[in-house]
Amino acid sequence: MPARPLGLPTAPPLPAVTGLDRRRLLGFAVSMPIVSLAVACSSLERGMPAPESLAERATVLGIPNARYWPDTQGEALAREALAAQQRERAAIGGAGRLPPAAFLAVSGGGENGAFGAGLLCGWYDSRTIPSFKLVTGVSTGALIAPFAFLGGPYYERLRTLYTTITPSDVLEVRGIYGALFGDALADTTPLLRLIERYCDARMLADIADAYRKGRILLIGTTNLDEQRPVIWNIGAIADSGRPGALELVHKILLASASIPGAFPPVMIDVEVRGQKYQEMHVDGGAVAQTFLYPADISLRIDVRSPKSRRERVAYIIRNGRLNPNWTDVGRQFLSIAGRTIATMLHYSGYNDVIRIYALTQRDGVDYNLAFIDTDFPEYQHEQFDPAYMKTLFDYGYARGRAGYRWRKAPPILEAAAG
Repeated sequence: MPARPLGLPTAPPLPAVTGLDRRRLLGFAVSMPIVSLAVACSSLERGMPAPESLAERATVLGIPNARYWPDTQGEALAREALAAQQRERAAIGGAGRLPPAAFLAVSGGGENGAFGAGLLCGWYDSRTIPSFKLVTGVSTGALIAPFAFLGGPYYERLRTLYTTITPSDVLEVRGIYGALFGDALADTTPLLRLIERYCDARMLADIADAYRKGRILLIGTTNLDEQRPVIWNIGAIADSGRPGALELVHKILLASASIPGAFPPVMIDVEVRGQKYQEMHVDGGAVAQTFLYPADISLRIDVRSPKSRRERVAYIIRNGRLNPNWTDVGRQFLSIAGRTIATMLHYSGYNDVIRIYALTQRDGVDYNLAFIDTDFPEYQHEQFDPAYMKTLFDYGYARGRAGYRWRKAPPILEAAAG
């Protein structure tokens, strides 16, 4: 679950870490090529990945529309969107103009996901939150997305999740040994157990029911073998009735939240023409920390045609700050590497909200942005610190409950317009 990293010591005592400082983990990961030669023979075994020529033909559990490659399968995604529109019309029993549609995109941000969770719970308690036609999530946003997609009593479960979580609910630190001889600095088995507890068979059935009514839930991961993003169609998986569907959804949510190097990758079994392969998936934030829909969808569907015309409004929750964070950077390798990674993550997230803004302006979608503003104080804390998360949840909740003042453009564009 990508979050802006915190402080990085010059010589990180990784074996003694009690909480998880992401900059320390990522900074150390940068140094791993230096030691990789010494441990090359200790690589872990894995199933054979699908050859590049077959990757797009691979299916999971035999579900043809379980997932899409957004960089090449825009046409297939457009067909899925049109099919959802047909299911929606059937559900509302009308052939006239479609009702207004609300979209929600929830970003990564690690423990900063408490902001988005609080905002949504406060918004729900204000009794003004819409039912979302489309919900997308990446990383911590992937964990939030199913609750926001279903709404109603699921918001109370979301509140419990983000106000009671502790570091031990997310990971077990392996230390340097795990990095040198394993696949990550930490073990995320506790996070998987948490996902299994909250995303149960009842939730899967409710997601399937919403899918049949024309609503869409999408989660982003990154396929490391292909070095490409993958968009998972959770509703189609839930509605498939295939054995293993619930376990697959658990793996997708875990993969979307698995910081490369810090958390282990998630291996997903696929099949091409009866031949079995295995893909390696990690945090969707490696490609994009937030997404609304692929840019070519509205080029393939005439959204202004009488059949598809409707009022559309998009809400983008950035679980992080958009202002830079000054710090005194030490002149040591790990300090410089860690700060550089933090800077890349910061501007990757900022570029996402700008990209989505440009997309909505082109397509006539009303743009609304929320993020952690400068009135929330910055202070050092351990990763997934319960006190920090509760404070941030309350901050988001108060603003959602009072009627959040959504920004109509990213700050840099507001400043340029002003």
